[in-house]
Amino acid sequence: MSPESPEELHAIELLRRVPYGRAATSMRALPFLAVARHIVVNGKVVLRMHAGFGYHHACNGSVVSYGADNFHSDEPQLWSVQFTGTANIVEPTTAELELFGPGPHFVDGAVFDPVYMRIEPQFVTVHTVAGHLHRQNQHAL
Repeated sequence: MSPESPEELHAIELLRRVPYGRAATSMRALPFLAVARHIVVNGKVVLRMHAGFGYHHACNGSVVSYGADNFHSDEPQLWSVQFTGTANIVEPTTAELELFGPGPHFVDGAVFDPVYMRIEPQFVTVHTVAGHLHRQNQHAL
């Protein structure tokens, strides 16, 4: 997909509004989702994940989908974006590290150990939901 396509430009603009999303791929033939911090640089999505989980090994060189949304915002229109493409482990530039900002101190009780991946999107999708949105959680007993 060309970085100039209107859908990709819109998806990038939306993705820049939130700092975190979820990477999805498979590991040992089973699907998984992993939380990741993201930035967008030159039309590519760069992720920062915790290396301690080992998920980056499954993602490296594989097709990955990365999605983010504003489902927990007060915006009148909900949206979700998904970027699908090949992920590769990278060493971020100093400028990219500055865009990421500081990482967490701990992940699941372990010291945060960052690993970075770049996704070159082949497919980009944007979905929006508008109208009367009931957002209060209700639990019936």
